[in-house]
Amino acid sequence: MLLIPTAQPPHKDTAELAPADDRLAMCRLAIDGNPLLGVCDIETRRGGPSYTLDTARELRAQGFASIHWLIGADMLMYLPKWHRVQELLSEVNFVIMARPGWTMDWSKLPGEFQHLKSHVVEAPLVDITSSDIRRRIRQEHPIDSLVPPPVAEYISKRGLYLSGGSGSR
Repeated sequence: MLLIPTAQPPHKDTAELAPADDRLAMCRLAIDGNPLLGVCDIETRRGGPSYTLDTARELRAQGFASIHWLIGADMLMYLPKWHRVQELLSEVNFVIMARPGWTMDWSKLPGEFQHLKSHVVEAPLVDITSSDIRRRIRQEHPIDSLVPPPVAEYISKRGLYLSGGSGSR
């Protein structure tokens, strides 16, 4: 499994995010020593808005035969608004991770997304969100139980997320 931090997520307010290079570094720290996970800088190298379609096509050009794209259930309802979504549906196999307290209302999704019902992953539900982590940092609450220790140390050393501004250093 590859973690691919975005350069500029088109669906989020980037003012609350750390710079892409910091997010890339945190991903590397988070997976260090785990042979099942890798980090890919494909989007941070490309820069600009990070569209999944562009990334999927670039991964295919690099030799990936099939691409399974994991998204949280909270993104499912927003999926129809993604960049060139009809093309994207033919390029990637979406896998939907259930989130605590999130109800997937399939009746609100267009027909071309209904097949994703069979793509929901049954996994332990962990109630941790990046928004909650950033909020805790701004409120000077500990995050040690929410992120790997090297990531918490990196955030602290870099002064990330303290004021909510981009980079917040």
